[in-house]
Amino acid sequence: MPTYKVLGQLFPSSSTLTTLYTAPSQVVASTLSVCNQGPAATSFRVAVRPGGETVSQKHYVAYDTPVNAYDSVFLTLGMTLSGSDAISVYAATSSLSFNLFGTEI
Repeated sequence: MPTYKVLGQLFPSSSTLTTLYTAPSQVVASTLSVCNQGPAATSFRVAVRPGGETVSQKHYVAYDTPVNAYDSVFLTLGMTLSGSDAISVYAATSSLSFNLFGTEI
């Protein structure tokens, strides 16, 4: 039976690629929100890495994507993941929070 839930939440350090979520089994990641809580525009990156691989250029689904001051960006993904696949995020500044929502099957 599917479980609808918050898959991951993170307020990462700046300039560090950090794992937001690692799939325990089959998962549908539906929406990722990126919230800029700071007074200046910034950017973010999102990488989706199959289990057992090291993040490389081919894994990015968003790269240096802008987000305005005190604004949010919502990415509707509908992305399927298998066990040990991971979603990693990168914040250009330390003012971004990431929230991932989806379904564990």
